[in-house]
Amino acid sequence: MGRRAHEPDTVTRRQVEAMAGYGVPEAEIAGVLGIDPKTLRKHYRQELDHGHTKANAKVAEFLYRRATTEGPQAVTAAIFWLKTRAGWKETSMTEMTGRLTVSWRDPATLSDAELERIARGASARPVRGLLPGK
Repeated sequence: MGRRAHEPDTVTRRQVEAMAGYGVPEAEIAGVLGIDPKTLRKHYRQELDHGHTKANAKVAEFLYRRATTEGPQAVTAAIFWLKTRAGWKETSMTEMTGRLTVSWRDPATLSDAELERIARGASARPVRGLLPGK
């Protein structure tokens, strides 16, 4: 005698949708319901495909309400919303003042003494892009 065919109902549909929304893997959802993952996908395709979208919408609604109210959490929620939804980002600027003089000489024209002096003052890490063609 084989197993009874699985019959989805409103309760299991909500349960599958919620677990999918929370990010529970399909194999684990199937295990909770006591069915094969293929059976899960056959009967609950809609819930599996859209559960995460509904969950994200609920969180976004909560965050939006929090960000558009008064109170200490409103600023944090608003900043988070603007960074993730509106493309805002934190930036830092460095202002340099003064005069910058840059001179470049072909290393082939430097004397051995000049090259040694430069090498003694150079850092241990290589500097790229100083020579033509590099």
